[in-house]
Amino acid sequence: MARNRRLILSPPSEVWDLLADGHRYGEWVTGTQSVLAADPHWPEVGARLRVRVGVGPLTFDDTCVVRICEPRHRLELEAKADPFGAARIAMNLIPWGDCTLLILEWHPLRGPGTRMHGLPVDYVVAVRNGMMLTKFARIALREHGMLGQKT
Repeated sequence: MARNRRLILSPPSEVWDLLADGHRYGEWVTGTQSVLAADPHWPEVGARLRVRVGVGPLTFDDTCVVRICEPRHRLELEAKADPFGAARIAMNLIPWGDCTLLILEWHPLRGPGTRMHGLPVDYVVAVRNGMMLTKFARIALREHGMLGQKT
């Protein structure tokens, strides 16, 4: 399992608002080229998000299904990328003063990823997820700043 943590300089309600907008995943999820479709009831349990992921011309379509949703606290997804299998992606939001500690966990569930699971794969995923959380934090901070200017 790969685990990353990031202090986001925005309150949990604003961090949740960004997570709850399925159409914005392409802005911060590393490797996402485009969001193809987001169920209108995203991020309720069972809602789906279809994305195109890859690098350059090497792409494939991925589907994320919400498995657990505790608004403003926890969001767990199952990312299915055939023929590569599926992975659990868990995001936990912990209030930290006026900020949010975001903990991201990734764990393979099915497919070849379960056989390759271990230190090398977890390291690569942790690096990718660290870059992703950095992008997420920058977006959240920029929007938090804009919210502060409006009031």
